[in-house]
Amino acid sequence: MNNLVKTFENRRSLKSKFKIARTKSKITSSKIDVPKGLYEKCPTCKETVNMKNTVDNKFICKNCGEHFRVRAIDRLKITVDSGTFVEKGHGYITLNPLFQDGYEEKISDYKAKTNLDEAYIYGYAEINGVPTVIGIMDSYFLMGSMGSVVGEKVTKSFEYAMYKKLPIIIFTASGGARMQEGIFSLMQMAKTSQGVLRHSKMGLLYISVLTNPTTGGVTASFATLGDIILAEPNALVGFAGPRVIEQTINQKLPEGFQRSEFLEKKGFIDKVVNRNDLKDTLSKLLILHRRIR
Repeated sequence: MNNLVKTFENRRSLKSKFKIARTKSKITSSKIDVPKGLYEKCPTCKETVNMKNTVDNKFICKNCGEHFRVRAIDRLKITVDSGTFVEKGHGYITLNPLFQDGYEEKISDYKAKTNLDEAYIYGYAEINGVPTVIGIMDSYFLMGSMGSVVGEKVTKSFEYAMYKKLPIIIFTASGGARMQEGIFSLMQMAKTSQGVLRHSKMGLLYISVLTNPTTGGVTASFATLGDIILAEPNALVGFAGPRVIEQTINQKLPEGFQRSEFLEKKGFIDKVVNRNDLKDTLSKLLILHRRIR
């Protein structure tokens, strides 16, 4: 009987120790905190990727080659020579011409999140030692939509290029016209297009680089008016989205419709260029244009 009691007590003691160990294990595991943004799922291959490695690889997925969306500041880092970018066009204030509820608060929030005054920045830069004016749309600021300030800054970037007698490169990434500004937003299509025309009449080069996504009024204006139109792989480029088009015409669209590779085959884009090759490609085009002039 004594042996039986001892055996029972030993089992109960082991059981309680196991419970304590398991509880400690749970507490320890709950303290493990994976930093936000360290890992993300690739939208194409669905693999989980380490974002630090992806940043080092110019925001390209190492598994499938998917080109992730890039902030304007990061685009500058991987495109222009270090320390050469001089930003222009400061001090613009986005107004609320149609008195839309919450629009001013939304703009303030995006300014704080992105540290930008609007969805477009431009200025002087050098690419492999070749001077140029560069403009970049940031899709993280209200999806890169084109309101009055964006349209004004795009036009001013062409005027600055004319003043400096330099070529201009613009990276587009936009959801189109900004609906909160209505007709004031749509007016920017004509204004920016006029800026492209005046720059072209001076015999200066305009290279448009379409990134994912470039849609709506931006596509229907300055984005597709470049002397040379480049695009990143698998970038969505179009006016209305493919789903809207399918519902309108009641037809199934071709595979890859509105993607950059499809548009290159149709002659809409001059060349699809991998992000790793983009800087060298741009510098070669700039050098070639300078020699011709």
